[in-house]
Amino acid sequence: MTSHNDAMPHADPCTAELVSLVSRFAAGDGVHATAIPALHLIRANAPAQRLPAVYEPGLVLVVQGRKQAMLGHELLSYDPLHCLVISVTMLPLAQVIEASVARPYLCLRLSVDRHELATLLRDVPEGPAAAPAHGPRGLNVARVSPPLLDAVLRLVRLLDTPRDAPVLAPLLQREIFYRVLTGELGPRLRALSTADSHAQRIGHAIDLLKRRFAEPVRLEEVAQAAAMSPSSLHLHFKQVTSMSPLQYQKLLRLHHARQLMLADGIDAASAGHRVGYESPSQFSREYRRLFGAPPRADAAGVRRAMVGDPGA
Repeated sequence: MTSHNDAMPHADPCTAELVSLVSRFAAGDGVHATAIPALHLIRANAPAQRLPAVYEPGLVLVVQGRKQAMLGHELLSYDPLHCLVISVTMLPLAQVIEASVARPYLCLRLSVDRHELATLLRDVPEGPAAAPAHGPRGLNVARVSPPLLDAVLRLVRLLDTPRDAPVLAPLLQREIFYRVLTGELGPRLRALSTADSHAQRIGHAIDLLKRRFAEPVRLEEVAQAAAMSPSSLHLHFKQVTSMSPLQYQKLLRLHHARQLMLADGIDAASAGHRVGYESPSQFSREYRRLFGAPPRADAAGVRRAMVGDPGA
């Protein structure tokens, strides 16, 4: 189990300015879109219970507060000292553990496409460090370096000059991921983005499961998409995501059903059927196992409280 419990740093000028900017552009709880399409700002005014979450590829940088993500048996903590790097769509358990009205949890999420990372890799010299012996995984924590923090601050400043964003934001986003690739997580990201690597093939398998999550998909089909044998797929898929391909597909179904009920107001039976469940009782049973309450009760509770996991 991995946990980062370092003492929090004194508020340096960069962090203080980021706190001010994120507070201003994320005035209320939840996830906030910005004038920069890949950039979202997240705020939570109170700690939350641990809930299943969907993390899309990108960088998550906390500027105030603290959050944890549980991946298999490993606990990853991220705060103003540590950023979270997501290489493929991941399905961890997540929890805001440090937040209050006076000092809310504030963070930014910068999305990236796996193919963009691969393109950037061609221009980034490979460092001397080797990939970890136990192989790459899709969710990693790293310390925030001063150059990375500076590049992030310059990107967020563009929210005050949105007419500059279309030209400057792509350059700064490239710089940010350059800083990540040349830092301690560079070898892991290389393994996940290098053409024809095992991890890159798992990315193709994940793409297929995301496209066809509501359909019956045989393991052999997923293995074929990854150009692997079924046994090799199972091994490497679990290495990257901490779960099997079929477990991954089931979680995608349940997350999507929850979104249908919360965002579109669809009833539980219809949501279950739409994501591929033929048996309402099986859907309810598996939903309760994941989210801790039956579908209808869970959706009603979230609507009443208007709280939950605000994102990464």
